Amino acid sequence: MAGAHVESLLARTRMLSHRARTALRKSAVDYFRGDASDWLAFVGLLLAIPAIACGTLMLPVWFSPSALVLPIVAGGLLLRPASLLTLYAASAGALIVEALVLGPYTQGPARVTPGTVLVVAACGFFGLVIAQFRSRVGVPWRRGGTMLFDLRERIRVQSKLPALPRGWHREMALRPAGGQSFSGDFVVAARTNGGRTLEIVLTDVSGKGMEAGSRALLLSGAFGGLLGALPPHGFLPAANGYLLRQDWDEGFATSIHLVLDLETGDYELLSAGHLPALQLSAGTGRWQEMSGEGPLLGVYDGAEFTPARGSLRPGDVLMLFTDGLVETAEREISEGIDRLTGEADRYVGAGWEGATWHLIEKVAKDVNDDRALLLIRRSV
Repeated sequence: MAGAHVESLLARTRMLSHRARTALRKSAVDYFRGDASDWLAFVGLLLAIPAIACGTLMLPVWFSPSALVLPIVAGGLLLRPASLLTLYAASAGALIVEALVLGPYTQGPARVTPGTVLVVAACGFFGLVIAQFRSRVGVPWRRGGTMLFDLRERIRVQSKLPALPRGWHREMALRPAGGQSFSGDFVVAARTNGGRTLEIVLTDVSGKGMEAGSRALLLSGAFGGLLGALPPHGFLPAANGYLLRQDWDEGFATSIHLVLDLETGDYELLSAGHLPALQLSAGTGRWQEMSGEGPLLGVYDGAEFTPARGSLRPGDVLMLFTDGLVETAEREISEGIDRLTGEADRYVGAGWEGATWHLIEKVAKDVNDDRALLLIRRSV
């Protein structure tokens, strides 16, 4: 029964993915295949070329032959490669006319020199490279930035933690590598069992930054659909099967799944090759590593995951994090964990508001890797 339910969810995910690809094709890719025209921008830029040439000949103080790079650069951003070549031909013709009319002895900015020709030609080459890239990707310049913004916001919304009842505090900070907008680390979370249970999955996809951003977006959507729709012990096996079916060259990921009872404070941690969680006991003031057993996601079929069990009492804190926070080329994981817990001890008396952001700043501010830190505290 559970297997049939998983297949139903995955079929629904594939159907939504197909619809998204169809919408993208209609709104972007077909723009370059003739379903939409760039004639308006093409006509405007084409008319700008003789206007610039006339200005160079009649008002040489205000116009220069190098001004032809303006419509060329704009064409690289707006036009299809075929239209762009026509624009380049018109620009070359304008340069020839300017050179013939002005002659080799003209002085001042209106003179057509070999350097001017090289600058215009170089701008034309880079404009053609940009146009070819847009044509291959299928994203017009006017919509490309909006699409990337939407993708980034979708990851951010999917990583939002649900509100918790009184007596619980939760927060999360995520820092992509190199200050980029996309990360290979992501979180999906949900309140299940009538709101009594909090389920959180922290995942670290192979790669970092933009390299892993597209895979993280796909997995966060799939994991968000599976979370809460399956029994807790069925989530990681289903996620592992999903990764195996993707058949990526770098198709593995680490993941840790927290299942927390918000009434009793009891929890289970299921791990897929992920770093252990850290629990601070308010009674002893000591940190303890908590980790389940299980292989990486996407490595082999039939993987089994053994949970670790614990309990959060009033004043206790539980931290989940990715390896970018505690591991560097110069520092081993054990040293990074010691530094993280040492910095976290500073917040025991000061309160934990904003602790995740400040801990990343203190422990791994300039690390060239994705970093994610999630903190849950029980106060009463």
